[in-house]
Order: sequence, then C-alpha cells, then structure tokens
Amino acid sequence: MNPTLRRMFRILALLVVGWLALSCWVVIVLRFVPPWTSAMMMERRVELLFDGENVDFRHRWVPWNEVSPHVGIAMVAGEDQKFPFHHGFDVDAIQDAIDAADEGRRLRGASTISQQVAKNLFLWNGRSFVRKGLEAWYTVLIETFWPKRRILEVYMNIVELGDGVYGVGAASDAFFHEPPSRIGAAQAARLAAVLPNPRRFHADQPSAYVQRRTAWILQQMGQLGGPGYLDRPAPVRGRTR
Repeated sequence: MNPTLRRMFRILALLVVGWLALSCWVVIVLRFVPPWTSAMMMERRVELLFDGENVDFRHRWVPWNEVSPHVGIAMVAGEDQKFPFHHGFDVDAIQDAIDAADEGRRLRGASTISQQVAKNLFLWNGRSFVRKGLEAWYTVLIETFWPKRRILEVYMNIVELGDGVYGVGAASDAFFHEPPSRIGAAQAARLAAVLPNPRRFHADQPSAYVQRRTAWILQQMGQLGGPGYLDRPAPVRGRTR
C-alpha cells in the first residue's frame, strides 16, 4: 500500500477511535453532571436567531427527588410503556412501524425514551441514516452507563414541553405556576399529552385532542400501577426467561 495512503488510513482510524472514546467519556460524565443544555436546545436557539422570532426560551434543571413521581410515570405511559424493561430499543414497536410503512399506512413512531434522550441531548433533527446510526450508538452508551432512573431524569429535564419551554422545571413554572414537586397526576398527564407536538399543543390551554390524550394517559398510568411501575426490576441483561 502506498505510504501516503497508509498514513491517511492510520490518521482516520485514530480519529474514529478518539471520537468513540470521547463519546463514551461524555456519556459517563453526564451520568453524574446535569447537562446545562442539549443539542436540540442549541439548534432551536439558532433557528430563532435566524428566523427573528421572539420566543421566551426557558429551561431549568430539577433533580429527580424534586419532581413529582406522577411526572415520570406519565411520560412512560404516554411515550414508552416498556421503558423499565427494554435495553434502549423496542423491537416490537420497530417491527410494527416497518409493517405499517410497508402497507402504506401512517408511519408510526418507534423511538424509546432512551433514543429520544440520545437524539435530544447529542444530535440534530433529521431522518438521515447517519443521524439514525449515531442515535443508535448513543442509545447503547446511555443504556450501558446510565441507570434507568438517570435516563428518565435527563429526559424530563431536556424534553420540549412548549414552544421554547424545555424540561419539567420550566414547564411547571410556565404552565402551572408551582414547583414540579407539586404537579398532580392530571397535570403530569397533560404535560405528556403535548409531546407529539409541543409547539402546537398547550398544557395550560389544552385542546380537545390534548384533553382526550390526557384522559388516556391517566388511564394508562393507573393500569401500569402508578409510580411504583418504574421501580420494578428489569430483566438481567443477556439472559432470557
């Protein structure tokens, strides 16, 4: 092989290995350190800057023990009911989405909460294979290095819950005018109900759709067993029943 070409391959390999190591290090650090922002928040700030829109941007980190237990189970009930038990990917949901696409039916979302954390925290909006591949990589890292409670804690703190409103801390201030520790079951379900499109739907002024979805999420929260559902032990990794 040409020496110059060999040198280029060596440099490329070192860059790839370095990036993999750096991504692992960042994920490990963020297990213990609250992220002060996310890729999606920064992307939104750039959009607002270029569009000249005047949106009140809000974000406030709130630790797990200062958030009402209703919030976590509401998010899980509305977005990812297998969250305590899967390892980052809901294979059944992915297969259902593929089947729906093959049959020409409406495309269904199959992203787990872990995948949404990976995308929101580290990546950008889009549907390219590169972005999906990076999302899968970061999902594996998050599931490997973070406990489920940390994944859900970060999700609750970075997810967009209104136009420019990120995380349960900012949402509780903006919509309910009370601390997140005092959010009730119905309020938590309403926050989860706007997640399909938080810039269109409003937790403080719920449309008929949001009201129906809120009622459904409340029902699911009860059927799952309430906040205690999140404390159930997950299956041992690598072992099947």
